[in-house]
Amino acid sequence: MRSLLIVFFVLLFSGSMAQQYYLFIGTYTHTGSKGIYVYRFDAATGKAAWVSNTDSVVNPSYLAFSADHKNVYAVNETGGNNPGKVTAFSFDKQSGTLQKINQQLSGGDAPCYIAVTRDKNWAVVGNYTGGNFSVLPINKEGGLQPAVQTVQHIGSSANKDRQEKAHVHATVFSPDEQFLFTPDLGTDKVMVYRFDARKEKPAQPHTPPFAAVTPGGGPRHFTFHPNGSFAYLIEELSGYVVVYSYKNGKLNPVQRIAAHPAGSKVQKGSADIHLSPDGRFLYASNRGEENNIAIFSVDAKTGKLQAKGYRPVLGQSPRNFIIDPSGNFLLVANQNTDNVVIFKRDKQTGLLKATGEELKLPKPVCLKLMPVE
Repeated sequence: MRSLLIVFFVLLFSGSMAQQYYLFIGTYTHTGSKGIYVYRFDAATGKAAWVSNTDSVVNPSYLAFSADHKNVYAVNETGGNNPGKVTAFSFDKQSGTLQKINQQLSGGDAPCYIAVTRDKNWAVVGNYTGGNFSVLPINKEGGLQPAVQTVQHIGSSANKDRQEKAHVHATVFSPDEQFLFTPDLGTDKVMVYRFDARKEKPAQPHTPPFAAVTPGGGPRHFTFHPNGSFAYLIEELSGYVVVYSYKNGKLNPVQRIAAHPAGSKVQKGSADIHLSPDGRFLYASNRGEENNIAIFSVDAKTGKLQAKGYRPVLGQSPRNFIIDPSGNFLLVANQNTDNVVIFKRDKQTGLLKATGEELKLPKPVCLKLMPVE
């Protein structure tokens, strides 16, 4: 009997720990933010509590983790006289604190996205204003080395104000990390590169080298379905989502659907896109004058989307959001109202309900979750 009780409490403890996460929040720092904030998030209750923060990191507007969760990487979104940079940190899971390792140039102005390979050897940074991306080696201690490759995009598109030149907005690996996808808002292309981690310059153009989108669309963020057979792109300027079938580096468009209600004439400004962990629902954030999350169901066979609803984010400019791995909650970073709002997800319908929980901090723009254990 005693042994059964021990097993019960071990399982109970491990189950509760499995729902505990560190929530990392990247921010813009021009209005008093300290940089990166770390909270402890409970995916059973939807509550979060502050743990720590950095004290002098400039504009860490996008974050990435190493696969072993020992390191955190942040872009420093600056430019001009203060060229864009990227910073490496070590992370102590016991104390929940970050320690700076080093910093390198990002290879272009306004870095806005970073991805790290699972082997912990490479970081790829997208520079929005620079219109390029850079590949930086990672050393055994988790520190960044100077870029060994910077790939410049060239071109423009229909929107003369926003698409006057290339603007790389993301650097996303395929599930097998054999390919790298770089949505370019300025050229209306999703560029495709083969990625060979064994080579000195790992990223090389694929054939075909890009997937074009509707002129004026403005490709922004890009994600893969959990089954690896579909990919989804959010267009910032048009407010549309493009659905692709995917295989071996090739994207074939199968649907383009609005992320806003039919007939909507308000200013568009779509931002982020994510799928639920089970792949049954897709969500997209809309800024501009909408300030909502669009909710879609996903056809399991075709990957196509069907609109299910639109949830106001209880703030302004939802730049980034995240769904916890259990699928219980969706958290939204509202840049212009200085709050992170926590919504409960209905796993059957995909719809969102406000929990009343929110975090107040300056200019939150990136959310990432890391298991506590």
